[in-house]
Amino acid sequence: MLLPGTRLVRRPLCCIRALGRLPSRSLMNLGELVSALNDFASLSLAESWDNVGLLVEPSPPHTVNTLFLTNDLTEEVMEEAVQKKADLILSYHPPIFTPLKRVTWKTWKERLVVQALEHRIGIYSPHTAYDAIPHGVNNWLTKGLGACTSVPLHPSTVPSYPAGGTHRVEFCTANTEHLDVVLSKIKDIQGISCLTTLPARVEGEEQTRVSLNCSQKALLGVVALLSQNSLLYHKTEILLLQKPLLPHTGMGRLCTLSEPVSLSDITERIKSHLKLPHIRLAVGMGKTLDSPVKKAALCAGSGSSVLKGMEADLYLTGEMSHHDVLDAVANGISVILCEHSNTERGFLSELRDMLAVHLQNKINIIVSEKDRDPLQVA
Repeated sequence: MLLPGTRLVRRPLCCIRALGRLPSRSLMNLGELVSALNDFASLSLAESWDNVGLLVEPSPPHTVNTLFLTNDLTEEVMEEAVQKKADLILSYHPPIFTPLKRVTWKTWKERLVVQALEHRIGIYSPHTAYDAIPHGVNNWLTKGLGACTSVPLHPSTVPSYPAGGTHRVEFCTANTEHLDVVLSKIKDIQGISCLTTLPARVEGEEQTRVSLNCSQKALLGVVALLSQNSLLYHKTEILLLQKPLLPHTGMGRLCTLSEPVSLSDITERIKSHLKLPHIRLAVGMGKTLDSPVKKAALCAGSGSSVLKGMEADLYLTGEMSHHDVLDAVANGISVILCEHSNTERGFLSELRDMLAVHLQNKINIIVSEKDRDPLQVA
C-alpha cells in the first residue's frame, strides 16, 4: 500500500539493470596484454627473418577493451576494425615487414599505420611464433588429415640456455707461465664465456685443464691462438654445443595417420576442414587418386623451404614454387596447395577461444569478417 501523496514511477528494466551495475569485461593495459600474448607464444620461437611483436603502439596510457583478430591486415579489414572500435589488432601476418622510410598517405601499408595511430589502435603480429607452438597454426592444420600423430619437421631449441656460445674448447698444459700468457690473450677475444681452469692429472703429470665456451666467430680466434703452440694445439678438444629441443615445438609437421587413407579421401577431408570448394592437386609419379596416404608433411602458408627433402606420401601447404612441385612429384610425392592464407585463417576461431581462456575473459575478442584470401577461382 502506498502512502498518501506518493506516486508509482515505472522505470524501464534496462535502467534498473544499469543502476544495478551488472559486471562487465574489465580493461587491460596494453603493456599487460602484450606481456600476456608473449606468454601465450614466446616471440623467441619466431624465425630470425620475421618481424613479430608490437608493431604499432599508440601513445600511453593505452587500454584495451576489444582485441581484433585477422590473418591479413588490409585497408578493408582496418576499416572494419575501426567500426568495431578495436583497441588492438592481432594480425597473424605482420603488415610492416620491410622497413618504412616514411609514413604518408601514399601507399596502403603507410596508410594502415596512419589510421591505426589516428584511431589509437595498436598492431601486434605473432606470425611464425604461432607456426612453431604446439597449440598453433600447424597443429590446427593437422586436424584436416583426420586421426594422426605429428612431430615438428624442424624442431625448435630452447631459446636461452646456461651454456653460452656455440662451441666448447678444452685443453691441458703443464707450463703455467705460458698458460698465463695464453689466457690473457684469450680473454681479449670477444665472444668468450664460461672460462674456467682446474687442476688435472694427465698421464701421471700435474697439469691445468682449461675449458671455455665461445661463439662461432670467436672459435676462429681461439684456434688461431692455440695453433701457435703445436703441443698445446694437439691437446685441444672442440665440442659443438647444442641447445635442448623443445618438445612438440617447431616449423612444419610430419603426420602419421592412424589408418592409411586414399589420396582422394584425404583431399576431401582437407577441403572440408578448410571450408574450400576447390584445392590444387599434383599427383606424385606412379601414384593415383586411389593410392594410400600414410605420412603427410605439412606447413601452413608457404611451405617450400620447410617441406623440401622430407620423405612423405603427401605435401600439404598453401603455396609452393612450380619447380618445387615438379621435384616432389618426380619423387612420388603428391602435393596439395590451398593458397597461402587459406591454410592459416581458419585457426583464428580456435585462437579466439584459447586467448579468451588465457586472458581470463578480461577483454572482448572478435574475429574479422572482412579478412579473406585475395585469390579466388573464377
